[in-house]
Amino acid sequence: MQKTLMVGVLALALSAFSHTGTASADSRTARFAVVGDTGYIPSYERYDEEDTPHRTLGSYLSAQAIDWLERNPDMAGFTPTPWVFESALGGFIEASGMYPVAFAADEICRTLGCNFAAMVGDNIYPDGATLGADGVTDARRFYDMLDRPYGKLGAGTPGFTIYALMGNHDWRISREATTAQMNYFQDHPNFTMPDFFYRAEPAGLEGFVELFVVDTEMLLASTSVHVNNLDAEGREVRTGEMEAWDDFVKPATEGEKRMVEWLSQSLAESRARWKIVIGHHALWSGGGSKFEKAHSLRALYMGAVCQHADVYISGDDHMLEVYEDDCRSEGVTGRPPLPLLVSGAGSKYRPLHPKFMANQLAANPGLSNPFSKGNIWGLMHLELTEDEMTVRVFTTPEDMSGRPVPEATLAYQRRSAD
Repeated sequence: MQKTLMVGVLALALSAFSHTGTASADSRTARFAVVGDTGYIPSYERYDEEDTPHRTLGSYLSAQAIDWLERNPDMAGFTPTPWVFESALGGFIEASGMYPVAFAADEICRTLGCNFAAMVGDNIYPDGATLGADGVTDARRFYDMLDRPYGKLGAGTPGFTIYALMGNHDWRISREATTAQMNYFQDHPNFTMPDFFYRAEPAGLEGFVELFVVDTEMLLASTSVHVNNLDAEGREVRTGEMEAWDDFVKPATEGEKRMVEWLSQSLAESRARWKIVIGHHALWSGGGSKFEKAHSLRALYMGAVCQHADVYISGDDHMLEVYEDDCRSEGVTGRPPLPLLVSGAGSKYRPLHPKFMANQLAANPGLSNPFSKGNIWGLMHLELTEDEMTVRVFTTPEDMSGRPVPEATLAYQRRSAD
């Protein structure tokens, strides 16, 4: 009786939060959840002698405060990541929001509806699949981080699937190990991942919604990326130091080497009403530690996204953010702004960097940032009607309840050509 009442109350709350401009009954509508950076279980973490769990809670909180002060001028608003004493590791370590976010996604999909979902990378921490090299079988890892939290999401919805892709942590060990995770997605009835990059039309939404999934880690490995560096005021400073990737991450086939061309051509030829580009890494974000990768990715395909897409969805930075780019930097004018969503709070906290964010906005007059929240767990829910997209942002509290808490609702006009 109590559980039924709680679900009923939540349903009313979410209904009140929903967008008032719902399409008429004869209009097409698509709804989906976006979760990112989901696969963190504390006991799977690995430490060396110089980087160990904190023996005392005081030491843990001190380290959290130091991390906060690297991004913020004082302790105002400080929120540490929830903690757990992990007996397998012998100390205090960051707790995981994996299950609370999965519970929230289930509640949101059952209440608001989901035709499908997107899992935007870093599905398995810390090193993706390992082929057993760390003493843990991948079968156990896949069950713990993929099947148990998300294997039944969308149950009862015809054609439901979770469209998956790889993040940088999923690429840590070898191409063979990363392929093993992809093979798992291909074999699991609740996931879809036909290749490292692909296009797909969700069941029942053909001609209405098309997804264009890119492997941003592979793209970054194929180009030049500066190491992130900020001064004390949050301004970008380049030192000439460059990032490096293992050879197995770099494009290996002719198709992989032409991924950017594939994306541009696929977007241009698509007749779908809504064109959605999904990659692990954000093109804009506010954590202050991902901006050089964003620079490199924008140089590769921001033009194609601005020209043809309706929204760009990503994770990587462990926060929830919404950016709007008017695409003037790409010579695209006369269109509604391009929404760029960061849904990377699926299991880990990360604080925002306010000084960096202010400098980023000042340096890019075509960019705006209507919503950002860090040091939280959460996800997003999108609803597409004929010409409008509604983005709903949800957090879930650190009490591990998995209760979805509405944070923001933003509406956007479709911007791609018919």
